[in-house]
Amino acid sequence: QVQLVESGGGLVQTGGSLRLSCAASGRTFSSYAMGWFRQAPGKEREFVACISWSGSTTYYADSVKGRFTISRDNAKNTVYLQMNSLKPEDTAVYYCAAGITTIQLQRDADYWGQGTQVTVSS
Repeated sequence: QVQLVESGGGLVQTGGSLRLSCAASGRTFSSYAMGWFRQAPGKEREFVACISWSGSTTYYADSVKGRFTISRDNAKNTVYLQMNSLKPEDTAVYYCAAGITTIQLQRDADYWGQGTQVTVSS
């Protein structure tokens, strides 16, 4: 069992930055691939970024490529999402996910966090 708790969301102006964190419980964190998804009001949840268990492989949605960076610290059981050059269309609830394989689809995730709100004002 893995429990995930996101933090770091908030209100930021267009062009600003935020860093989201996802703290995981359990001693097997380093064996899980991790991912970030987001869900805007009235829209389906969508993939944002993912990272392999070792941190050596990352994937990004085209909409965030070059602006967001996913990373992890296995010693701290934490995965991060650094978000730069934020746009109003980045406004959403951001969810952390954990799974055995690379997480690019919701069905790849075995565990989910409760989400953290990110709001980008224009």
